[in-house]
Amino acid sequence: MKITAITVRTIRQSSEAWYAPDPIPAGVVGHFDFPLVTLETDEGIEGHTMEYCPLGQGRGSAAQFIDVFSVDLLGKNPLHHEAIWQTLRMKQRHLYNITPTLWSTLDVALWDIKGKAANMPIALLLGQYRDRVPAYATCPPQTVPTVERLAEVVADKKRQGYSGVKLQLSGGSALDIPRLRKAREVVGDGFPLMLDSSAVLTFEDALKIGRVLDELEYEWFEEPMPDAYVLQLRKLAQDVRTPILAGETVALLELAQYLSDGTIDIARADAHHKCGITGMIKALGMCEMMGFELEIHTAATPLLDMANLHLACATRLSRFVESHHDMFRFGLKGDPLRVHEDGCQHLPDGPGLGVEIDWDWMENHTVDVMRTEA
Repeated sequence: MKITAITVRTIRQSSEAWYAPDPIPAGVVGHFDFPLVTLETDEGIEGHTMEYCPLGQGRGSAAQFIDVFSVDLLGKNPLHHEAIWQTLRMKQRHLYNITPTLWSTLDVALWDIKGKAANMPIALLLGQYRDRVPAYATCPPQTVPTVERLAEVVADKKRQGYSGVKLQLSGGSALDIPRLRKAREVVGDGFPLMLDSSAVLTFEDALKIGRVLDELEYEWFEEPMPDAYVLQLRKLAQDVRTPILAGETVALLELAQYLSDGTIDIARADAHHKCGITGMIKALGMCEMMGFELEIHTAATPLLDMANLHLACATRLSRFVESHHDMFRFGLKGDPLRVHEDGCQHLPDGPGLGVEIDWDWMENHTVDVMRTEA
């Protein structure tokens, strides 16, 4: 089997859905662009994947798939994903202005092809551990401007049947601690709550918040400071009981250092940030051998989050999958990323990613198409 062509469609969504019920703020891009990549083969099997581009970088990323990476894919056997992965890993050494997330995205399409060729879901190819994973809802900061609004949102997520709720709050201790207390009051004791501070806190503020999280029994304290602040993260992990979950922006090859030196308590990773499904297999193996949990992060595109669901169903290390804004569940028939009555996302049983793309919807939201052939 050989890859014969690559097509990249730029799928556009208005930013209105992200900021609703408020209007789109001034000074931000008014749309999210999602490059939808299709790898074609000489055996008629296609692999699909999709990149995340909310800040105006969609067309640039689409062009990079064609201009930078097509030479590494065209004419190659997609089933040799490890060989392709190693080639792209070595190439990354000199891709100074491109992060590994682009070729991480391409790796997902290779696994989609592999699953279809084997007529198996990707999770089954990986040695399936389970067929469903508890899902928690992430509440974007745009939806919680006040304590009262936060109470409404958290209560609504619990009513919808989610297995937990994560707050994204980055206003600092004075603003956020009342919200953290209100969320616990709303859901009651024992219901899983998490906090993601999006890497904006000082150590002093993080320590104040961490001690409140200890009192309120939150599941984890996510990215309180930038991943690069290794010393402060290590000190915080020693000073609070609530597990520090970080490493989202850490390169795959750097993750072992964060685990071995006590910088974090729980690893954060996904198919987008950790070099695709192939890279996540390596990250999961590393964490299991070192005794760490690895919580799988959302990738905020429907196809990458399907890849994350397959990974979560192939490991015991991740307690949850993350379910973000509804705007990221587009273009797939049957809404396969929905949360079921048992509070879980369920693994589809189709081959590869196991989804059916709604091509009419995709074509109606396509603003550009690039294509190259072998």
